Amino acid sequence: QVQLVESGGGLVQAGGSLRLSCAASGRTFSGYAAGWFRQAPGKEREFVAAINWSGSSTYYADSVKGRFTVSRDNAKNTVYLQMNSLKPEDTAVYYCATNTVRFGAAANREYEYHYWGQGTQVTVSS
Repeated sequence: QVQLVESGGGLVQAGGSLRLSCAASGRTFSGYAAGWFRQAPGKEREFVAAINWSGSSTYYADSVKGRFTVSRDNAKNTVYLQMNSLKPEDTAVYYCATNTVRFGAAANREYEYHYWGQGTQVTVSS
């Protein structure tokens, strides 16, 4: 079983930055793809960014492309989401996820992920 714990959320003004972290325990992150999703109040959860098992390939939603960067440090068993130029519409609970596909590609669909964190709140004020 894999446990994922997100951290780094908070309140920031528009134009500011935050870095989210997702630490895994119970199983290594190394060798498995990871993704970030978010859910705003009253909306469905949506894809944000994903990274493949090695970190050599990333994938972003159009809404965050050029502002967010996903990365990973397999030695620390951690995946990151650097968020710059934040906008009020980025306000949401952010979730990280991973799956059981060894050497998997970056994936943007919820059903492709099997383990989820509890989420961390990001609030961007205007």
